Amino acid sequence: MIPARAFEYEQSFLEKLPPYVTPPYLAHERGTDQYGYAAVDGNFYWVPGKTRFNVKVLQFCDHLEIYHKRKKLAEYQLPPDGIKNDKISPKGEPKPRYQPNNRKKPTAEEEKLLRSAAPEVDEYLNFVLVMKGKVRHRFIRQLYNLHKKTALPLFAKAVKRALKYRIKSVDTIENIIRLLLRHAKYEMPLPEINEEFTSRPAYREGRFADEVDLSIYNKEE
Repeated sequence: MIPARAFEYEQSFLEKLPPYVTPPYLAHERGTDQYGYAAVDGNFYWVPGKTRFNVKVLQFCDHLEIYHKRKKLAEYQLPPDGIKNDKISPKGEPKPRYQPNNRKKPTAEEEKLLRSAAPEVDEYLNFVLVMKGKVRHRFIRQLYNLHKKTALPLFAKAVKRALKYRIKSVDTIENIIRLLLRHAKYEMPLPEINEEFTSRPAYREGRFADEVDLSIYNKEE
């Protein structure tokens, strides 16, 4: 029988429960990590207090309640379907300073920045990002960290060579960068200086400070 038709048939036999009867719920035994979070259904809920103890979580159809030794500590509305890896804390209060211990750290933003850096990088990511899970996230973070400490023209050139030789190691790309620096006599770009710094109040105030005595560095040991 189709469930909808079965419900229509059974509905006339149902009796409405009085309001004092607790709605049905799922009970979960959860530990609290060192940052004060308890994990339920892929999300992380803040447990008030500084003591990290085990809690009982009652999951209703639209909200959940957190208890410790029969004392209610917190109540949260459940997030919309499909929301995962979210950290949830009491509304109207400052958000907790730390991240949950086991919270996933997606790398979508790092990947977006890498792809927009240069066409060579975008093409290389299309080739190399066939892995999934932690391996994928670790690779993106390593490549992004290398990108941040390398001049873009040099980084793009190294990544282009890595694509040519089908290289999937960030350490090898870093070695390519070292080789390019050594053989091409690469010059670091000059930093951009805002020439209007002399008009800043801090600069004007510092003009009247005493000159720094650097004579100590001219003494011979």
